[in-house]
Amino acid sequence: MSTVQMLNAQFGIDGHLSFNEDASGLIIAMIENSSAKAALCLQGGHLMTWQPVDQSVPVVWLSRDAKVAAGKSIRGGAPVCWPWFGAHASESSFPGHGFARTVPWRLLETGVEPGGATRLRLRLENSEKTLAQWPHACQLDLNIYVGETLRMELVTENTGSEAFVIGEALHTYFQIGDIGAVRVSGLEGCEYWDKVGGSNLRRQTGSIAFAEETDRVYINTAAECVIEDERLKRRIHVSKSGSQSTVVWTPWVEKAEKMGDMGQPDGWREMVCVESANALENLVTVAPGTCHSLVVEYRAVNIA
Repeated sequence: MSTVQMLNAQFGIDGHLSFNEDASGLIIAMIENSSAKAALCLQGGHLMTWQPVDQSVPVVWLSRDAKVAAGKSIRGGAPVCWPWFGAHASESSFPGHGFARTVPWRLLETGVEPGGATRLRLRLENSEKTLAQWPHACQLDLNIYVGETLRMELVTENTGSEAFVIGEALHTYFQIGDIGAVRVSGLEGCEYWDKVGGSNLRRQTGSIAFAEETDRVYINTAAECVIEDERLKRRIHVSKSGSQSTVVWTPWVEKAEKMGDMGQPDGWREMVCVESANALENLVTVAPGTCHSLVVEYRAVNIA
C-alpha cells in the first residue's frame, strides 16, 4: 500500500497536487491550481469537492457531517456507482449502487493538461471480496480533470472472453442556495421512473422544481441538464456522453433525518443530485475486448 510520502514523491505536482492522510487513515488528494481546487479520496476514487476560482462556494457539495471511514461511502461529492446502480438484481446482501465507491483505488498517473487543468488517473483494485460479487474479467479506470470545468471519465474494459452487463452512475451532489429555489432544465418531454411512492413511468412537463422528496430515473436521454440557481446566481451545466439515464434526487426532510449525515438540520436543502447514469432500461453490455466510457463535464456560469 502506498504511503503519503510515496504518493507525494511519485505523483505530487508543485502548485497542483499533494496528498495527506485523513484522521481516519484514508489518503486524500488535494488539488489546487490557478483555475480551481478540489479534494479526492483514494478510497472509492471519490471526488469530494470542486470549486472553480470564480465561484464563492463549491459547485460539488460535501455534507458538513460527512464521515470518512474505511469501507464506508462518503455523503456528498461524486460517488462512483458500479457495476450496478441501485439494489443488486438478485443478491440483497450486496451493497446498493455496487462496491466501487467503498473499495481502494490505485493512482496510476498524474499530470498537467495544456490548459492548466490537473489530471489524475485511477484504477479500481480488485480483491477476493469484489471478485465474489463481480466475477468478470474487467478493468475500471477513472480519469479526472480539475480546472475551470470538471471532467470525469469512467472507463470499463472487458478483458475477458464473455460479454457482461453493467449499471453505473456518477452520483454527483451539487451545492445550491436552497432546494426550493432551483430548477433543473433539459429533461423536458423525457420519460422517467418515479421511485417515490411506487415505481411509475411518467413524462416530464416543463423544467423540474422541488417541493417534496424526489427520486426519478430519466431514461433514454443524453441531454445536457442545467441547474438554475436563483439564490447563488449561477447555472451549473451537466453535459455527458456514454450515458442514457439521468437521475434527479433530493431526500427532503424525513429521509434526510434518517440518514444522519446530511448536515443537520437543513444540509439537505443545500444540495441536489443530478446523476449521469446507465440504469434500468439503459444498462450497458460490454463485449469482450471492448471498452465503455461514461463521460461527464460540469461547468458553473455566474448570472446577474
